[in-house]
Amino acid sequence: MTTSSGSSGSDDVKTPAPAAKDPWDLPDVSGLVVGVLGGTGPQGKGLAYRLAKAGQQVIIGSRAADRAQAAAAELGLDVQGFDNSETARRSDIVIVAVPWDGHAKTLQSLREELAGKLVIDCVNPLGFDKKGAYALKPEEGSAAEQAATLLPDSRVTAAFHHLSAVTLMDKDVDEIDTDVLVLGEVRADTDLVQALAGRIPGMRGVFGGRLRNAHQVESLVANLISVNRRYKAHAGLRVTDI
Repeated sequence: MTTSSGSSGSDDVKTPAPAAKDPWDLPDVSGLVVGVLGGTGPQGKGLAYRLAKAGQQVIIGSRAADRAQAAAAELGLDVQGFDNSETARRSDIVIVAVPWDGHAKTLQSLREELAGKLVIDCVNPLGFDKKGAYALKPEEGSAAEQAATLLPDSRVTAAFHHLSAVTLMDKDVDEIDTDVLVLGEVRADTDLVQALAGRIPGMRGVFGGRLRNAHQVESLVANLISVNRRYKAHAGLRVTDI
């Protein structure tokens, strides 16, 4: 009996490894409907305005439909307003911009409507005392991780934490010079959020890690509040060398 002492030449040819994905090759999100829960508040309304101005179809959500409709009418730009439940149902992507003290209750009540949706949590758990703003540490680790716990059937990401509501709503500002740190567990989802951030002129979405890293991103807002108070500014962030 004889045995082969080697393989054929064709067997020795290795298939080239696929090229690394370009981190700036992001999907087209222009056709997706974006709902903003808490869209009548400063941060939510500002995000709704900027995205709608960039051509995104936007729905403002609120606990009361009439408040949402009034805010939508104020913004124009074909923005619609519904209660939170209807907003979640009608949207492809849902931004959570509600106050921290209503975060858990709001998400618990919308678990069914948000199932299967891409959820972007931008809530910053903060406390305030005579020394200024300070970060709170939720039991789950962060607001984003709390959202992921409460919405097991949703695709939860975190982004848009460090934006000035004043700048977002300033109609004299055409471009917002800032980066948006995007966190999440699935690259396809964080790519979508990065692409959405990039729809706003001057803004760039940058991957910032998994949800377990959300606490320090949310907490940094307390530092930015201190910066703004000292320098009478509306500071944002830029990540260098990328």
